[in-house]
Amino acid sequence: MTQQIGGSAMSLITAEIQAVKDAHRKTWASGDYARIAELVTDVGERVVERAGVQAGSDVLDVAAGTGNASIPAARAGAQVIATDLTPELFTAGRQRASEAGVQVEWLAADAEDLPFEDERFDFVLSSLGVQFVPRHEVVSSELVRVCRAGGTIVLGNWAADGYIGRFWTIMGPYFPPPPDYASPPAGWGRSEHVEQLFAEYPVDLTSERYALDFEADSAEAFIDTLTNYYGPLLQARNKLTPTGRWQALRDALIALSNEMNAAGDGRFRAPSEYLVTLARKRK
Repeated sequence: MTQQIGGSAMSLITAEIQAVKDAHRKTWASGDYARIAELVTDVGERVVERAGVQAGSDVLDVAAGTGNASIPAARAGAQVIATDLTPELFTAGRQRASEAGVQVEWLAADAEDLPFEDERFDFVLSSLGVQFVPRHEVVSSELVRVCRAGGTIVLGNWAADGYIGRFWTIMGPYFPPPPDYASPPAGWGRSEHVEQLFAEYPVDLTSERYALDFEADSAEAFIDTLTNYYGPLLQARNKLTPTGRWQALRDALIALSNEMNAAGDGRFRAPSEYLVTLARKRK
């Protein structure tokens, strides 16, 4: 395979695409994502466990956020590079890594244009990250490119028909339609879509579904917590409030949350399914 730095031919970044990426970075840098990330650490742990990360291996965590996959991979003894389009998240990530007593290298990088040579890593991971990269075909190409022959790619993404998958589906109509080249995040939560993305690559693909619980005093309290700390929802409130549409979106998300509530004791507990995709790259 030809060695190269800085991505494949598919990863050409135009001014239009860069503007979308700049908006994404601003969104994810707003709020307090570290607080939200603490609610979903199970996904990162599951991704690392399913990958079978080994001591001494080279690991790349793509769209790493504050390190939900990076930190357990480093705890397993791997050499880990955590990349994200939003380096503002690294401050909390470094603090978390320090508290865990592990070393992680943090690097600002675009998942659609990874700054690594071909076949650089034994394990390529992502926990609730690549789902939000706009061009699914490009990022899947990059994941395969930087993974060594015989290596493993493992991705954890919200199931399209689960609580958070439906959450994003409800939010969609409240925003301008995405550009033609962008795919909705829910796609990564459908096994058939993921199979199509990797169909042309030398990987053996399997997927499994798991679930984690979100809990709060009430559905309203959970939505309000997300609104205050989760960048995409915080930005939605900021943009929709002046147009008078925010209350309708909040009500719709609360209605979904009440529908999904499995607590039965007056509190809120919503199981949210996620899809773990494992792709082993053939030698």
